[in-house]
Amino acid sequence: MTTVSPTVADAQAAPTAKSRNPSLDRARTFLTLVVLLHHAVIPYTYFGHTDPKSFFGFDMIVLATDSFFMAMFFFLSGLFAWSGIARKGPRSYLADRLLRLGLPFVICAFTVIPLAYYAISLRHHPELGFSDYWWNMVTRDPWPSGPIWFLWVLFAFDLIACLLYRLSPNLLDPINRLSLHGRRRPAVFFAVMLAVTAAFYVPGLVHYGHSNWFEFGPFSVQHGRVMLYASYFFFGAGIGIANIDRGLLAADGRMSKVSWDWMVLAIVPYCLLWGLIFVKRQVLGNPTPLPDWYEAIYAVCFTIFSVAIMFLILAYFLRFRHSGPSMLLDPMQSDAYGMFLVHYPIALWLQYWLFDYDLPAIVKAGVGFVLTVAFSWGITRALRQIPGAGKVL
Repeated sequence: MTTVSPTVADAQAAPTAKSRNPSLDRARTFLTLVVLLHHAVIPYTYFGHTDPKSFFGFDMIVLATDSFFMAMFFFLSGLFAWSGIARKGPRSYLADRLLRLGLPFVICAFTVIPLAYYAISLRHHPELGFSDYWWNMVTRDPWPSGPIWFLWVLFAFDLIACLLYRLSPNLLDPINRLSLHGRRRPAVFFAVMLAVTAAFYVPGLVHYGHSNWFEFGPFSVQHGRVMLYASYFFFGAGIGIANIDRGLLAADGRMSKVSWDWMVLAIVPYCLLWGLIFVKRQVLGNPTPLPDWYEAIYAVCFTIFSVAIMFLILAYFLRFRHSGPSMLLDPMQSDAYGMFLVHYPIALWLQYWLFDYDLPAIVKAGVGFVLTVAFSWGITRALRQIPGAGKVL
């Protein structure tokens, strides 16, 4: 079955066409564009200032996107995991996931990722040839994974889900019942999910901090966020066990009718995050490591914002399922996963090309984003014409 979205490299043991929810498809495609936007603007920020030009508005974008989009990817991926395992059986399901996630991870680790980071290396070592750079990366030097870390972590969650399913197929039923209750009272589901994700994330961030990564070859993930991602994935899996269109994500449910509430719940902690960033820079002087109290408060605000913005996005696409985003996002759905896989070197090489131009940061980022979308979409369309590629892309 054709992948409908990237986040969906995600966990697409895809549902049957009859049960497709176009709101979720569009949310996935939207998140793919958010990923491309994130990577297009990050060089022009305080967070990742690799270009002499910068724009504070991009810092606002990066703080927001980094706080929710990968967690939401795992949530949407989990929606079809448990039902996929039940339908196919654990062994067949894992074989499918190995094809959809494992194969792209290996191919990208040896091709897409070296090609992407070579653009950065050339800025410091213009005499370095690509073959030498590639060999050093895969044999001796650090082997960054870029955005494809998502694939192996998602496969690990799928593997754990299969093991848990073998242990008890009814293990996640309480989440499904909570989802059914959430059709009328989504605030209850929100509160439970917030409490659980905070319980997993806050201790991890306090212990590991923001920048501590597990790294082994191309396998990498932030220590402090692994359990946060796992909680999102399994909340999604619980919702997707059954009755997905009669629970929290029902098209006529209460969730889509209270979108202003989710907006307030997202804006308040987001503003608090900026207040904490100001304290860190101006009052604390960017100490390393940060005090535990700071990390704890930051983690709580981060968690509230992350859950709230996800609910806001889902509510928006549920509410406007027959209008608005469909014209732009629907044609891109079947290519979104491929765009997620191939966009990174395109984004970095465009930034390399734009580096020496004396242009405003907004212009550079705008050109980079538009061309990254166009080229990654076109390349994905071409790749999907290769016999057998459709099974993966």
